[in-house]
Amino acid sequence: MPTPPAYALVATDLDGTLLRPDDTVSLRSRAALALAASAGARHLIVTGRSVPGVRALLADLAYTGPVVCGQGAQVYDAETGGGRLLRSVTLDRKAADAALGKIEAEVGAVFAAVDQDGADGITLIEAGYRMPNPTLPALVVDARDALWARPVIKVLVRHPELGDDELAAAARGAVGDLASVTMAGPGTVELAPRGVDKGTGLAHAAELLGIGAEHIVAFGDMPNDLPMFLGSGHRVAMGNAHPELRAAADEVTLSNARDGVAVVLERLFG
Repeated sequence: MPTPPAYALVATDLDGTLLRPDDTVSLRSRAALALAASAGARHLIVTGRSVPGVRALLADLAYTGPVVCGQGAQVYDAETGGGRLLRSVTLDRKAADAALGKIEAEVGAVFAAVDQDGADGITLIEAGYRMPNPTLPALVVDARDALWARPVIKVLVRHPELGDDELAAAARGAVGDLASVTMAGPGTVELAPRGVDKGTGLAHAAELLGIGAEHIVAFGDMPNDLPMFLGSGHRVAMGNAHPELRAAADEVTLSNARDGVAVVLERLFG
């Protein structure tokens, strides 16, 4: 009888982690994921992207099973027909609007965007908001009130001058209990529903799969991956990772441009 792998679940962030800078998954990374699968391990994507932002990639990878999206606000089943949401937590729109007002009272005017709820939710952006990943679709609105037309799972915030660490720190101080604040990538400070993060999404998906935290190996690059690290048995930071995540990691691999995920999977499962 084959020996089960030490890690039954490979949890990977996407941007800055599994995806190369050109937004693709390399042949080496695909082969390493296949190697892990042949040893009996499942792959779980845990991303800040909403469901519409991952659908093409899921098809490209022939990915099946649950996916954690929207910083943990969504758990999506990629295996059932056209796919369906298993779990979705929305951010109170009045609280979100109030949170933006409090942030602006501290740092001046910001540009905002939202990811709408639902498997087909749209990303809406204010004029002047620059998408950190221009490959992801977004619709420009002419007024902030239009951001709240439908339920949302998160708000993305950018400042014309402040750096990400400064903006995230100011937002945490200003927002209080209205929302959770996280830094998800360069130019990406986000407000999520209180108590919702990649760790809660990972825990829900792992429970569906019947896999305990000690059997999870997690890969990430930004502070929004910290809660995922806390719920995993082995934590791997990318070579391009934020210092905060590197400090919390069990090991640091090569960058996403150099197939850092594949390097570790080849060692663990080869």
